[in-house]
Amino acid sequence: MRTATLGPAERAEALAAMAGRELDVLVVGAGVVGAGTVLDAVTRGLSTGLVEARDWASGTSSRSSKLIHGGLRYLEMLDFALVREALKERGLLLERLAPHLVKPVPFLYPLQHKGWERLYAGSGVALYDAMSVSSGHGRGLPVHRHLSRRRALRVAPALRKDALVGALQYYDAQMDDARYVATLVRTAAGYGAHVANRARVTGFLREGERVVGARVQDVEGGGEYEIRAKQVVNATGVWTDDTQALIGERGQFHVRASKGIHLVVPKDRIHSTTGLILRTEKSVLFVIPWGRHWIIGTTDTDWDLDKAHPAASSADIDYLLEHVNSVLNVPLGRDDVEGVYAGLRPLLAGESDATSKLSREHTVAHPVPGLVVVAGGKYTTYRVMAKDAVDAAVHGLDQRVADCVTEEVPLLGAEGYRALWNARARTAARTGLHVARIEHLLNRYGATAEEVLELIGRDTALGEPLAGAEDYLRAEIVYAASHEGARHLDDVLTRRTRISIETFDRGTRCARECADLMAPVLGWDTGQVEREVEHYRKRVEAERESQRQPDDLTADAARLGAPDIVPLQ
Repeated sequence: MRTATLGPAERAEALAAMAGRELDVLVVGAGVVGAGTVLDAVTRGLSTGLVEARDWASGTSSRSSKLIHGGLRYLEMLDFALVREALKERGLLLERLAPHLVKPVPFLYPLQHKGWERLYAGSGVALYDAMSVSSGHGRGLPVHRHLSRRRALRVAPALRKDALVGALQYYDAQMDDARYVATLVRTAAGYGAHVANRARVTGFLREGERVVGARVQDVEGGGEYEIRAKQVVNATGVWTDDTQALIGERGQFHVRASKGIHLVVPKDRIHSTTGLILRTEKSVLFVIPWGRHWIIGTTDTDWDLDKAHPAASSADIDYLLEHVNSVLNVPLGRDDVEGVYAGLRPLLAGESDATSKLSREHTVAHPVPGLVVVAGGKYTTYRVMAKDAVDAAVHGLDQRVADCVTEEVPLLGAEGYRALWNARARTAARTGLHVARIEHLLNRYGATAEEVLELIGRDTALGEPLAGAEDYLRAEIVYAASHEGARHLDDVLTRRTRISIETFDRGTRCARECADLMAPVLGWDTGQVEREVEHYRKRVEAERESQRQPDDLTADAARLGAPDIVPLQ
């Protein structure tokens, strides 16, 4: 497999290639499900294209809790099939498909009642571990353990003594969700898929009742393309109903958006060596280790306002702080919050109570000939959703097509990762970088970290950290634009890196430095650099203002005060 480079030239070539011939499958939407669908289709030998209106993972798939998990709480709902499926996928990702991106993470579940709760919760976690092992891909994670209050406070000193009588500790996994999607897209491109972001579907091509492709607008260049395909897959998540409206057909199901927000605080604000999972009156609350930070989330509220930029209100933030502070001996305040992000979960809503599930299960439908719709689900089971979507598309193709092989296809950077990890001290000595920097690169790029190191070898200044965001090297910004399809400053600060939520200034200090690094790769003049920086600052200002508002309506209005995109001049 060749390493795909997703720079400006490759994007233009992809659009031209998609318009120049009829594809077997065109996928609309580059969240994790769309990206997974493209990889599934192309690795079956199908000619495949992907178009995305904004950036890879710019919707739900960059704003999750960043967990790869079986869904322990779904056991309580007796949804054993969903948990078993998710645990199998978790094991595959950890062991075979993406060991460089998906990592084990421990969680502590504080017990608040003696006797019955330990038996009840312990039985659930034991079943969780047993189902993981029985899936055939769960032997790499430690099994759960029971802790006394004293031992629990030893691993999580931040907890109030009166907040627990004991605890359970178990393991799940985590990843950087946006980076994972970008890697999926690059993997698919490496196998021959044509991929283009900032390419918006404005309508579907029809021959009678049949969908035979899509009209696509190049948001950057302004051109329009007609891309013909034997099958089109709508994988637009919370935008599913909007996309379906373009064909004038009423969907067989609807997708309801549920908003979840997360807070990011520095590591030193919560003294613990383990993540936490806490019960709330509505759901569960996670405190998740995230490098030199913690992610605290999430909420679950209906949202019917702007889907592109869901806003976190002051009430949302207060809700999370109140619940996490109920168990912390040193409470968190607003000043401790570095970053806030809000995302929308696509939940299935049927036409009646009989068909409505409102769950994390997914559905695939064929509403009209030539069009497949996939919706619902959860991040962890994206590969299963993609397989089901391509299986449905294959039924509409007049040819024999191979079965799904993505269970055996490692993502870009996975092959050779463990050998490079073992040799990280030698790599540090060879490059002059600290071994911690090499570990950082390997855990973000896997074996393709060598490509980032080659940039530094050609220009040693790229081996310096960014001013104001020292966790990242300057080379990573260049690489995002040259290899990973980043088209704008916002793409880099929000998704290729996580600077927008990992710094108190939310990336404004390093914005100009990053824009200057991107400019030669993307052909920006000084005017475009200024527009990129100003756009990003306005976005941050609008987000901060929205987070001071008391409710969803006012928060949404404040967030919409910033423009959506910086068109190239």
